[in-house]
Order: sequence, then structure tokens, then C-alpha cells
Amino acid sequence: MVSPNIYLGLMSGTSIDSIDVAAVEFNKDIPRVLGSHSHSIPEKLRQQILNLSLPGNDNIQLYCETDNQLGELFSEAALTLIDSLNILPNQIAAIGSHGQTIRHLPPSSCTSTEKAGYSLQISDPNIIAARTGCTVVADFRRADMALGGHGAPLVPAFHQKLFSHSEKNRVIVNIGGIANITVLAANGDCSGYDTGPGNILMDSWCQRQLGTAYDNNGDWGDGGTANNPLLNQLKSHSFFAQPAPKSTGREAFNLRWLEQQLVDCDLSAQDIQATLIQLTAETIADQINNLDLPISEVFVCGGGMLNGALMQRLAEAMPESTVSSTSELGLNPNWVEACAFAWLAKQRLEGKTGNLPSVTGASKEAILGGIYLA
Repeated sequence: MVSPNIYLGLMSGTSIDSIDVAAVEFNKDIPRVLGSHSHSIPEKLRQQILNLSLPGNDNIQLYCETDNQLGELFSEAALTLIDSLNILPNQIAAIGSHGQTIRHLPPSSCTSTEKAGYSLQISDPNIIAARTGCTVVADFRRADMALGGHGAPLVPAFHQKLFSHSEKNRVIVNIGGIANITVLAANGDCSGYDTGPGNILMDSWCQRQLGTAYDNNGDWGDGGTANNPLLNQLKSHSFFAQPAPKSTGREAFNLRWLEQQLVDCDLSAQDIQATLIQLTAETIADQINNLDLPISEVFVCGGGMLNGALMQRLAEAMPESTVSSTSELGLNPNWVEACAFAWLAKQRLEGKTGNLPSVTGASKEAILGGIYLA
């Protein structure tokens, strides 16, 4: 009997906009995407996640209820794709579920009384295994954090495997709610870290001002004018000056923080959106431009790739590099992260490591994730 070789990756990011699922076959770690699906998150559930994501709104009952509901919703997302592809559970080696992050406090954010940071992703993998009939791999981050790492970002190991070039220095930029970079040197070295807000502030401001989930193509913000004093004020956040390894999340960059920065601000809402686009672009570009090696190629993935105004600002801020999509490397930018967690599930079943200490700061490489049997 041929062993199953299909892996599913389930991902819901900091933007909390949808659950992405990709079905992937691997040939020597090279993925072939069989199909993909984006599953919407009901607004009531999204609000519950937001309520759990900010310190001060801790509620154990809400946590348990949301964990269960997300387990059911992640199962629905997986089953929708499985049904559309006519795949049987026994053809699936495993489902890699990232879950939904509700709290991320890396070691650099901890007080002197805390020995390690913590990161919590929910969406009960037991429910996913029971509903789909498939083995599930989940809880990827905490093994790295137990070794002193940030548990994030984890996708650089996948980027290195898939996108490295022996003659070119490349950077892969993932722009989700939070943005992160993976630096792929031609000599094989790999580093990476979170750069700060990706879509999170732009989306939050758009929702507050327009009542829409996001600024389609960045058109609204593109009609405004970025304000340099406000931009410099936002860039004074202590995270941007922190050395790597570093990671961040909604705890640091959120609508509450943004509104505190806007006290006594007399700019139009549209100009503020334009400034937020510039903030994301510059804080990514600043890190790349200040690297110790010249970068010839930058490839972008994640939802931010769909923001034309942001992509234009990013290219303008990095005139020495070409900026394009990971589709140029053979992988749709919308599905890179879901594929990464399918690959991490494969690594776990094969007993192989999934983190890069040069990225996360962990003391050593680790096998990531727990296995949940159907």
C-alpha cells in the first residue's frame, strides 16, 4: 500500500480575516499545491478572538468556547477543501494546523521575573482530528520557546528550503497582520525576524473609519498624503530599534495603541491611512536596506501583496532591489504560509527539525508540534 503523501496546511493569521487551507504533495520537499480554500471567520467569532488577544480581557470561559468554535471552523475549512478535491482521509498523511494566535509575548518582552516568553494558538486539534478523520499536527511554537526562542517566525525554514539561490542574495517578505522577512544569503546562511506591523494597523483603521475589512488595493490610502511627523512618531516605537531575534504581535500594535498616537492629531482619516501604508513599507525596507549584504531580489507573499499602493511604496523604498511576488518563484503568495505549515507537519511526522535558531534565537534546533490522532 502506498503511503499517503498529501498534507494539508491550516493557517489563520494576526489579521483574523480568514482561515487559509492548502492541500500539498511534496517531492523532495518541493510542494505541489493540489488545491486551496479560504474560509471566512464569522464576525461574532472574530470579535471573540479580538477580545482574547488584548491583555486585560482574559476570560477562561471565553477562551474555552472560542477554542472549541475555532476547532469546528478549522475542521469545516479542511473538509471543504477535501470534499472539493475528492480526497479520502486515508490519502492525507497529516493536517498541519497553526491555529489562531491569541497571545504572543516573546522573551524580549518579558519582565525580569519571567524566565521565558509564551505564545498561545487556539483551535482544538482534537476536534479537527475527530471531524476530519486525519492525523493533526499542532502547537508548533512552544517547543522552540522552551529552548529560549521566540517561536516566531517559523516560516523562514520553509523559505530557505524552497526559495534559496546559490548565486543570489534574496529576501522573502511575508506581509500578514504582522510583517516578517527571511534573509537568504547565496552562501546558504539564513536569518529572519518580524519587522513590525504589516496589514494590522491599516486594516484596523479602515474598519474603524469605513466599516470595511480592509482597504481594497490600498486605493483609499493611496488617495491621501503620508504625514512625516506622524510617521516618525509611529516609528519611534521601541520594537523597531530592538536587535534580532525579535517578534511581535497584536499586543504591541493594535487600534488602541494607534489611537493613543493620534491624540491631538488633526489629520484627515485618509491621510492617516496613507501614513500607515508608508509605515509598513518603510519599516520593512529599512531592515532590508540596512543588511550587511546587498539584496538583489525581494519576493513578497501574504495578504499585503494584494495592496497595490503598499507594493509601490515598498519598491520605491528599495531602489537597489527588484520587488516581485513569490509567484515568480512558483508559489502563489496567498498560500505560502499554509504550505509552510503543511511542510512543518511533514517534518514532524518524519522526526525532523522545523525551527531555525538563527531566526528564533532558540538554543538548538527542535522537532516542532504535537501529534493528535484521529
